[in-house]
Amino acid sequence: MIRRFGPPPGRHPYRLRPGAYAVLIRDGQALLTFQHQPEPEFQLPGGGIDPGESPLAALHREVREETGWTIGGARRLGVYRRYCYMPEYGFWAEKLCSIWVARPISRLSAPSEPGHEAHWVALSRAAALLPEPGARAHLRLALRQGG
Repeated sequence: MIRRFGPPPGRHPYRLRPGAYAVLIRDGQALLTFQHQPEPEFQLPGGGIDPGESPLAALHREVREETGWTIGGARRLGVYRRYCYMPEYGFWAEKLCSIWVARPISRLSAPSEPGHEAHWVALSRAAALLPEPGARAHLRLALRQGG
C-alpha cells in the first residue's frame, strides 16, 4: 500500500499525475527550489513525468529545469500519494510522487523554469521550509539514512 500525505480525496474527478522529486544534499545543505506561482513556496525539485518518459529521465529534466543543476547517483527513496487541485493545469490531481536521493553534480545555468529559483538551505532548516508533508517526511527520511 502506498502511503498518503495530506487530506483524503474529496468528491472531485482526479487525474493521475505521476511525478519524480529529488532530495539533493551537499556540504550540509539541501538544494531546494522556490516556486513563485501559484503559491510562493519552497519545494523539492521535481515535477510531472511526461507520457513515455521514465521516472529517472523526468527527475533529471525537472531538476535541471527548476535548479539549473545536473545530478548523479540517483536512488529511489520512496513513493507516496497526495490529492490536490493544480490551478496551473486546471484540474484535480492524484499525485503519485516518487522521491529520489541524488548528488548535485554541476550547476549549468540558472533555472529555465519560469518563476523558479534554486536555493541552498542548511539541513537544519530545510524540512521546516517545505509546506508539503510528504516532501518533509521524505527529506527527514533521507537525512536519517545519511543522505
